[in-house]
Amino acid sequence: MTATENIDIPELENQIEDDQEVLDEGDVAADYLEELLDIADLDGDIDIEIRGGRTYISILTEDDDASLESLVGKDGEVLDALQELTRLAVLTATGERSRLILDIGGYRADRAEQLRKIAEDAVATVRETGEKVHLDPMSAYERKLVHDVIADAGLHSESEGESTRRHIVISVLDS
Repeated sequence: MTATENIDIPELENQIEDDQEVLDEGDVAADYLEELLDIADLDGDIDIEIRGGRTYISILTEDDDASLESLVGKDGEVLDALQELTRLAVLTATGERSRLILDIGGYRADRAEQLRKIAEDAVATVRETGEKVHLDPMSAYERKLVHDVIADAGLHSESEGESTRRHIVISVLDS
């Protein structure tokens, strides 16, 4: 048997098509965001990265000035809105729903580090006391990051509450 006989051509073609769809999604999103930056008269470099089949778009400035802070807003509220608008632009252009993640000025990366620390502190508290710990409300994306940290620590977490009050409760695993 030759090495080429082991290749599943339809599977390879599907992966190439999936990667191309993600790249198209990134291009549409980048064009939309470039136009937005032009309208707002803001300077920023747009980077597109594909991780795990998901598009991550970052807008950064060369100098660490505060020019992009207005696009992040208090607690990332403006950033979340811009992410949703960018997803809608992709949907309109491609007809496909997008799960892209938008980061501006490193806000999401910094927030992910903060959430990791919050989760690790909560894990320590649960292990020390055996009691459940309720975290503050957070977005679905932030909850996903925290759930991953909790799972890696071998504890149980679940989301409770509705809408803007949805939060994570951490507890020991039931045996």
